[in-house]
Amino acid sequence: MDKYLETPLTKEKVEDLKAGDYVYISGVIYSARDAAHKRIIEGLAEGKEIPFDIEDAIVYYLGPTPNREGQVIGSAGPTTASRMDKYTPTLLDKGLSGMIGKGKRSEDVINSMKKNKCVYFAAVGGAGALLSKCIVKSEVIAYDDLGTEAIRRLEVKNLPVITVIDSEGNNLYETAREQWKL
Repeated sequence: MDKYLETPLTKEKVEDLKAGDYVYISGVIYSARDAAHKRIIEGLAEGKEIPFDIEDAIVYYLGPTPNREGQVIGSAGPTTASRMDKYTPTLLDKGLSGMIGKGKRSEDVINSMKKNKCVYFAAVGGAGALLSKCIVKSEVIAYDDLGTEAIRRLEVKNLPVITVIDSEGNNLYETAREQWKL
């Protein structure tokens, strides 16, 4: 089922999403990859704040290529989500509601998603040039020294994703495998 979602991603909106839903996200999301996640968690241990309002936010696991003249952002395809798994439960406990990436998530992350009522979306890997066209504004807001892994505030319009794991732990990667088993 196609759904159009405007951020922030409140718990009510999360509960309406089911594994397998096609979703078009509009509004503000944030980009962060491995190095940024590590720095956020280290900062929290030192008593620092997360550099953006994480409550009801969506993080896109993204390290875009440099933009060409006239472009808002370069190619913006997802990175493998499992690389963020060791940091994710902490961020979900802090209020993060959604994540966009590609690939499977650990059992710890799925359990934390169920506990915190969160959702994991997949974006199509290899389609970064097309996905970048849905990003209408991009601004580095933290960790500029990390280059492409800096945290960005992104404004998106109809960014196409698929709900892979919903807030009840239903996992499209598992159910699809069973459904299409020969």
